[in-house]
Amino acid sequence: MIGGGVVKQLYDLHGQGVSIRAIGRSLGVSRNTVRKYVRSPEVPRARPRSPRPSKLDPFKDYIRRRVINEKVDNAEVVLREIRTLGYGGGRTVLKEFIQPLRECRQPAATARFETSPGEQAQVDFGRVIYTGVDGRSHHRWVFVMVLGWSRGLYVEFIRRADVEAFIRCHVHAFEAFGGMPERCLYDNAKVVVLGRDEAGRRVWNSRFLDFSRRLGFSAQLCQPYRAQTKGKVESGVKYLKRNFWLGRHFIDDEDLNRQAHEWLATIANVRVHGTTAERPCDRLAVERQSLTPLPDLGTLRPFLREERKVGRDGFLVWQRGSYGVPWRWVGQRVGVEAGPTTVEIWAGDERLAIHPRALRPGQRFAVPGQWADLPTQPRGPHRQPLATQVPWAEVEQRPLTAYEAVQ
Repeated sequence: MIGGGVVKQLYDLHGQGVSIRAIGRSLGVSRNTVRKYVRSPEVPRARPRSPRPSKLDPFKDYIRRRVINEKVDNAEVVLREIRTLGYGGGRTVLKEFIQPLRECRQPAATARFETSPGEQAQVDFGRVIYTGVDGRSHHRWVFVMVLGWSRGLYVEFIRRADVEAFIRCHVHAFEAFGGMPERCLYDNAKVVVLGRDEAGRRVWNSRFLDFSRRLGFSAQLCQPYRAQTKGKVESGVKYLKRNFWLGRHFIDDEDLNRQAHEWLATIANVRVHGTTAERPCDRLAVERQSLTPLPDLGTLRPFLREERKVGRDGFLVWQRGSYGVPWRWVGQRVGVEAGPTTVEIWAGDERLAIHPRALRPGQRFAVPGQWADLPTQPRGPHRQPLATQVPWAEVEQRPLTAYEAVQ
């Protein structure tokens, strides 16, 4: 086949009455080629070539299943998956293949609002679904905080979206960022604001309000039903679900959070952000200078505890195991402060017990003298004992020296 410009000249010369031999000599093409063009009722077209094999071909069925059936339409996630299966091609050909398989989304327009370094963070909860080893669907809550200027991202998966977990996640996020912003922006969740009184004034969650005041940052609420007011964290939640959560496998909560923090360090915070055109980690190094340092550990420790109620047997249940406290605390709520190898039980400023951390489900740890001086009362129709000591074959009995070693 000859180019379009040569074809035009060929037809022009032919229209002027130039011979086939002269046209061929003038254009540098054979006489047979000139005859084919002048005798054909239409401009001859090139025969389509057979498609060249692509490195992506062996993985196309897998990609179709992930995108169409399982809704995994993020090209970066699919690229990571097929590379583990042996794909050695590039990113562009994969994106071009995935694009027509995606469901159409109608974008919504909104004005962008930017803040100065250290001025604002946006916070939200997300909910994710997974299939457990029992084959049934379960869910986890994910805490997400985004620094407004740098787009530095922090995430943490938790079982219960209560105010205690919400506060602990704040502390962990501030520690990861290296300080606190001036204010944090929230929606109208119960962990922040309980509602409004008869005069229309906000009724803050007292525990969370006390936490924010003690640490020194202000809490700000976005307008109800206006999720785009905190669009940065909304985008962060979507990014997490589409990039990290899709196809994720994990053993337990600790393994899940370990993977999440590795993803933050190696992918989320080192990518070039689509809005700032810079890496969040680089901007965070600048914004960190405008963040307020955290107070000392003594101020933070009460907020890092989880509340649990002491059962009638003198034990409270936390994660894998059961931990004993003196019987006088039966029926009361106490705080659990966990370290890598120990679990401490607190009531206000008083430490009630310290135990080794359970390594397997069902472990129980008694505290020395747990039932000392337990009064015995006769049972009556309207009287119940203050506490009941329940014998348990798996209770860990340790010498006092073992407890002294972990203090």
